[in-house]
Amino acid sequence: MAERLGVAIVGVGGAVATTAIAGIEMIKAGSNSFDGLPLAGRDVAGMVAYRDIEFGGWDLADESLGTLALRHGVIGEKELADGAAALNDMRAWKAAGSTGYCANIDGRNKMETGHRAAIRQIQDDLRRFTAEKQLDRVVVVNLASTERVPHADDAALQSRAAFEQGLDSDDAAISPAMLYAYAAIDAGTPYANFTPSVAADIAPLAEMAAERNVPVAGKDGKTGQTFMKTVIAPALRDRALHVDGWFSTNILGNSDGLALDDPKSLQSKLGTKGSVLNSILGYPVEDHIVMIHYYRPRGDDKEAWDNIDLTGFMGQKMQLKLNFLCKDSILAAPLAIEIARCLDLAQQRGEGGVQEQMGLFFKLPQTSGAHDPVHAVPEQQRILDDWLDGKGA
Repeated sequence: MAERLGVAIVGVGGAVATTAIAGIEMIKAGSNSFDGLPLAGRDVAGMVAYRDIEFGGWDLADESLGTLALRHGVIGEKELADGAAALNDMRAWKAAGSTGYCANIDGRNKMETGHRAAIRQIQDDLRRFTAEKQLDRVVVVNLASTERVPHADDAALQSRAAFEQGLDSDDAAISPAMLYAYAAIDAGTPYANFTPSVAADIAPLAEMAAERNVPVAGKDGKTGQTFMKTVIAPALRDRALHVDGWFSTNILGNSDGLALDDPKSLQSKLGTKGSVLNSILGYPVEDHIVMIHYYRPRGDDKEAWDNIDLTGFMGQKMQLKLNFLCKDSILAAPLAIEIARCLDLAQQRGEGGVQEQMGLFFKLPQTSGAHDPVHAVPEQQRILDDWLDGKGA
């Protein structure tokens, strides 16, 4: 009998999560192809099949996931009637939330306050999910809205002991994203951070994951503009075309865009999007500008513009312009699914701590040491392929 994997999603009522669930349910019903799923063509021993994935999770919204999906506008009545009807019967578990960390996102479906109480509730939810769905294993994936950056000198984030004390005292420095990460790692459950929020990448939680041999990965899913940037930049480098400047701007109107309309949350996102070029090119791009604008009419149909100024042979100036009109959640949902499958495979292989081979999926890949992450897509793809083939990370 095939083994069953549960994917517990933080932000399960969001556009990315409901799109991921709808897509898998439609695969089960035979009404969806495997297009867009990067690993669908790979035969990897031990990797769970798409049809054997079950979903649950937490959200501040208390409506059915079908209602929320229709509101996001990525899928419609056609998809709900064509295999994704399970969304109509699904509701989120009560969630941990903080307007202090995510100013523009709130809701009624909140769990009881207090850090330790929240952790107990998260772990109780994971146990209940496992039992009710008769799952063999579970992973946690954070798809929630972007939180602000914590203060670097917050005492609770400096050491394992300080973090535990912060949990006991309900220290405001500890964010909801950190609570979910701690609860998962403490329960021995793999955890992935698809958001720019700070979570398992703080030293206390990264150390805890390594010590307990729990796979973790993140952060910030590499879906649209940054994906294209990390494809194009290696080619420009290899052709010795000097990048004089790179101007990037985005407009989007979904809930992610609304969260980023808060300047503090926006700063988290810009930090992950803006860090890739210098690493790939090997020199600083002084005029690398990244902008994100919330534009409600666009909804989930994100538009990204890039203008690249180049210097070539004999000092001749050139420009490259890219306009990517993409569906944010349609790009992100398959990555979240593949991340869950890879984390589960890592756990089956006994590989805990930071999973650097999964850097292909993230804008700011978490590393297990002080070294810089790999950002260039061709190299990231090779690293992941070698690991999937059992050749090591």
